[in-house]
Amino acid sequence: MARQVILFIAQSLDGYIADVNGSVEFLELNATHDEVDDEYPKLMSHVDTVVMGRTTYDQVVNELSPDHYPYDNQESYILTTHPDQPEILHRHFITMDVVKLVQQLKTEPGRDIWIIGGSSLLAPLINANLIDVYQISTVSVILGAGIPLFTGEIKQQLLQLRTATKINNFAYLTYTKIASE
Repeated sequence: MARQVILFIAQSLDGYIADVNGSVEFLELNATHDEVDDEYPKLMSHVDTVVMGRTTYDQVVNELSPDHYPYDNQESYILTTHPDQPEILHRHFITMDVVKLVQQLKTEPGRDIWIIGGSSLLAPLINANLIDVYQISTVSVILGAGIPLFTGEIKQQLLQLRTATKINNFAYLTYTKIASE
């Protein structure tokens, strides 16, 4: 089976992935833990590659998980304008166009590819019809302003809703692209 490209991300009810300062604290503030949420472990069980922008990478290593890089078991491709980073096992700092990178990764052997990041990374991939699965978790909070998941730079896409699941205070919606005829 071909590698799938997966967008797995959380957003506020009004469509923001971070507040105006880039913080994602609203995810934890709204979290309840009555039910076991195993959506992330399920994702990671079939992902061996992550693709993210430099801003997301910096947020992960400096704020969200400063003591342990959470993707050590995956190949990480970090898109940056400053690729002159020290070599770190499984972390590749590259300047390659994200569409070309994902097209190349899809042809290589491996498991699924997780796209982590915002609209500057997503828009080109959506417009090139490279995202196979959209798993979007909606959090029960209205931020009013922030960093939007989708911007006006994205072409219209018709998707198929596959599942809708409520876990704690999150609604997980899974969509797949509709195969072109």
